[in-house]
Amino acid sequence: MPDRQRTYRTQAVILRRRDYQDADRVLTVFTPGAGKQELIAKGIRKTSSRKAGHLELFTHASLLVAQARTWDIVTEAVTVESFRYLRENLDDIGRAAYLCELIDSFTEADDESQPLWELLLLALRELDQHAEAAAKSESAFDVSLLLRWFELHLLGLSGFQPQFYTCLGSGEELQEETNYLSIGESGVFSPQFGKHRADVEPLEPDVLKVLRFLQRSRWGDVRGLSMRPLNLLKIENILHRMVLSILERQLKSVDFLRKLNYLAAG
Repeated sequence: MPDRQRTYRTQAVILRRRDYQDADRVLTVFTPGAGKQELIAKGIRKTSSRKAGHLELFTHASLLVAQARTWDIVTEAVTVESFRYLRENLDDIGRAAYLCELIDSFTEADDESQPLWELLLLALRELDQHAEAAAKSESAFDVSLLLRWFELHLLGLSGFQPQFYTCLGSGEELQEETNYLSIGESGVFSPQFGKHRADVEPLEPDVLKVLRFLQRSRWGDVRGLSMRPLNLLKIENILHRMVLSILERQLKSVDFLRKLNYLAAG
């Protein structure tokens, strides 16, 4: 007789999914112990499926999985955290999609990723709390800060940490003056080394100071930060271009968020 299928349990966040055959779905999930995985949920698109509600996008679920030849099979799924508030408006859905797309883009299968797992869960929980506060007309932190903090810590944990403290040319500590940012090299040149380069741009001391603070700080220390909107927009632009430079492609969720912002402004 053949060996019985082996099963295992894992926590997972559903990053994306696609329909397969008549009633199945292939799920891309992120796990703390095995990084990114592709699993199949058989029969999930049938109205009688008990698993469907537990395998929605962005859900934190506990899974029982059976090992199989092509894709391992989700045999049981239980919701751990549904993040229901962030699902109530398109802006927060777009932000959650952005967090998950970044994790999807910067991780590989079978890589143990506990720090990135904790980063993603923290960000989703905070986004959900922000959405809940907004729904109740209560004061909340600036959600753009959360996204910028997440981007910087994701870059650091995935091996792409930008260099904001020492000059890329000399290795010496950067001074509080207008330095020169290199998007392609993910770092900063001092005036001596950057002033005459064609591939850099001026970086004001205030903006560099905030980038450093976001990079070195825990979220709890960033959460209440108040800063000039213009500086926050500059930081968003810098980090967006750094991410694109590393990935060498646009992110679908960024286009979605920009469309929403355009509609809101119009």
